[in-house]
Amino acid sequence: MAQTTLLEAIRQALFEEMERDPAVVCIGEDIGVYGGAFKVTAGLLERFGWERVIDTPISETAIIGAACGMSYLGLRPVCELQFVDFIACCFNQLTNFVAKSFYLWGAPVPMVVRAPSGGGVHGGPFHSQNPEMYFAHTPGLKVVYPSTPYDAKGLMKSAIRDNNPVLFFEHKFLYRRIKDEIPDGDFTVPIGKAAMRREGRNLTIVTYAAMAYTAMDAATELAKEGIEAEVLDLRTIQPLDTEAILASVRKTNRLLVVHEDTRFGGVAGEIAAVVFENAFDDLDAPVRRVTALDTPVPYSPPLEERFLPQMKDVIAAARELARY
Repeated sequence: MAQTTLLEAIRQALFEEMERDPAVVCIGEDIGVYGGAFKVTAGLLERFGWERVIDTPISETAIIGAACGMSYLGLRPVCELQFVDFIACCFNQLTNFVAKSFYLWGAPVPMVVRAPSGGGVHGGPFHSQNPEMYFAHTPGLKVVYPSTPYDAKGLMKSAIRDNNPVLFFEHKFLYRRIKDEIPDGDFTVPIGKAAMRREGRNLTIVTYAAMAYTAMDAATELAKEGIEAEVLDLRTIQPLDTEAILASVRKTNRLLVVHEDTRFGGVAGEIAAVVFENAFDDLDAPVRRVTALDTPVPYSPPLEERFLPQMKDVIAAARELARY
């Protein structure tokens, strides 16, 4: 098995799915000749041609609207938004057309929206956001956010084959910084199933995307103090794997949720509600959250570091929980 970056894993998934199914097409800004802003789609145009690798004007509204129409006609479009921050431009198409088509008149919308996301690259307030909860809140949309190359490839394949619209968030800080062993041959990762990254007995840390690595580093340090943290990587925000969350909490009796999204309205609050409603008697301590601050993402590197959750923040919160 070859060591593969997260970026290359996504590219492999696109190549393989376009080879497998002629209905799969890619559409987005600069994805053809230029190969995409981050070079995820490099080589697709040469292999599949202009009819299946479609460069568009700089208009997120046009990209999503065109892809929605393609899906009605039997195609399986994979859209690229250069930065997820500009997904707000096509909010109406996604929430009022794409998400509701099957509910309103039984029309499946098998499309994927690829969205480079997240901070840590000093991109400032318009190139660093994590707006996943805008769409996790919308019935009819699936929201995926992998942390490993293996999961990125397997989940991308599942997303393309799904008859529902899937928003596929790709943390750009991870694109080239991590590698993973990916097996040869076709495989998928199921949407809606969390992954246990580390077993523990003293508390559960639920997280996803780049924060999975922050949580794992914190768990390693905590183990030196005798605090064994279990780390659960959600992989999918909607649908949420509540069974895995509740099973872990019932085992450890403490819950810490860590995410890069801002605090108010983040998935941590939803997870806390699920645990309070279904496993309150299993808790030995209040549910804690470690999240980004409720501000726009700063451009200044020191301010961005202050804005984003750090390993020390996770360790401090875990120590507090362990004292109960």
